[in-house]
Amino acid sequence: MADVKLVMVYPRPKDVDVFEKIYQEEHAPLAVARLGGKTKIVATKVLGSPQGTPPFYRIAEVYFPSMQTLEACAASDGGKEALAHAVKISTGGTPIFLVAEEETFKFTQKTNA
Repeated sequence: MADVKLVMVYPRPKDVDVFEKIYQEEHAPLAVARLGGKTKIVATKVLGSPQGTPPFYRIAEVYFPSMQTLEACAASDGGKEALAHAVKISTGGTPIFLVAEEETFKFTQKTNA
């Protein structure tokens, strides 16, 4: 079965430095502590885009072993707290929340002899 994840896409904040400080010192520790049932969190900072300034600044992916576990987390007090905090700190607009199923393709590098 493919991994199930909750994806949060944060718009570019009004002040990147202030957002980053709050994200690192408050939000990430809150998510780690309060999102029950997770198996992994991947936090990505968007560095740029060939199309100019990207409209999004951070993407967070929280992995769960099943859809039922994700739903239970989202319905829990800890899940509600973490999601509300994500909205509160997102000064560039409301973050986008997505539920996704991930499929991974792996490749091996071949050398030319």
